[in-house]
Amino acid sequence: MEERNDPQDEIAEREPSPERDEAQGGDFEPAKLSDEDPTFRVSGDSETGQTLISGMGELHLEVIIDRLRREFGVQASVGAPQVAYRGTITREADAEGRFVRQTGGRGQYGHVVLHAAPGQRGSGVEFINAIVGGAIPGEFIPSVKQGVLGALTSGPHGYQMTDIQVSLTDGSFHQVDSSEIAFQMAGSIAVREALLKAGSVVLQPVMEVEVVAPDIYMGEIVANVNSKRADIESAISDGSEVVVKAWVPLANMFGYAGDLRSLTQGRGTFTMEFSHYQQVGAGSAQSALAKT
Repeated sequence: MEERNDPQDEIAEREPSPERDEAQGGDFEPAKLSDEDPTFRVSGDSETGQTLISGMGELHLEVIIDRLRREFGVQASVGAPQVAYRGTITREADAEGRFVRQTGGRGQYGHVVLHAAPGQRGSGVEFINAIVGGAIPGEFIPSVKQGVLGALTSGPHGYQMTDIQVSLTDGSFHQVDSSEIAFQMAGSIAVREALLKAGSVVLQPVMEVEVVAPDIYMGEIVANVNSKRADIESAISDGSEVVVKAWVPLANMFGYAGDLRSLTQGRGTFTMEFSHYQQVGAGSAQSALAKT
C-alpha cells in the first residue's frame, strides 16, 4: 500500500479508449505533463490494472483530463480507484488434494494433505513443510508450495489471501507417475478446498489519518470523520488548532481533500498512510464483492 502524505491529493483512474484521434500524433505522454506540472503524478497499479493520476484537487484533475482528451486523444473513463481488498480465513481446516491422470502412457499422480490456519495480522502467507517419514519425496515439496501460493493469489471472494498459515502434513506418491506438475496441481486443489472450509472473509485497507485545522471547525471535522466509519483515536485542541487522529477505511477516504476544503474554507490539511487490514462489515463486504 502506497503512503500518501500530500493533504491535497485527489486520485482518479484513466482507462484509455480504443478510439484515439490519430491527428493528435501519438500516445499519452505522462512524463510531458508531469514536466509541465510537477503537482501532477501518474502511476500504475499492477494489482488492479488501473492507471492512477493525482493532483491538487478535483478541479485540477478535471483540467488534466480535458487536456488528455484534446491534446492526446485519450477518451478517459474516470472514477475513484479500486481498493486493494484482501481475503483471509477465520478458522482452521484440513483438506486433501489429489491429481490423477491416466492417458495411456505415463500418467500423473500427486496427492497432498494440508492444514490451513489463520495467521497473525500482517504475517502474510506462510508455508510449512510438516512431512515426516518421506510420505512425499523432497523433490516435490517446492512444487506443492508453488501450487499453494498460486491458488492463494485469488481466494473464494476473488481477492489475494493473506495472514494464513498452510502446513503440508501428509500425502502419497507413485514411483513412476508422480511429477512436479502433478504435485503442483494437488497443492492448488487442496488449498482451495481448505479455504472453502475455513470461513473466508474480506479484509479492507485501513489508513491512519491525521487532520489539522482551526479549532472552530472541530465539531464539523469530527462528525465528518465519524461518518466515514472511522475509529477516532483522539481530537486534541490547544485553543487555536485542533488535531484529529483516526483510522479510516481507505474506501471512504476518496474525495476527502474536497470535503475538508469545504468544511474548513480551505484552512484544514490532512495526511494519511496505510496502517493495517481489518475485516469488513457485512454491508461493505457486499459492496466489495460487487466490484470483483
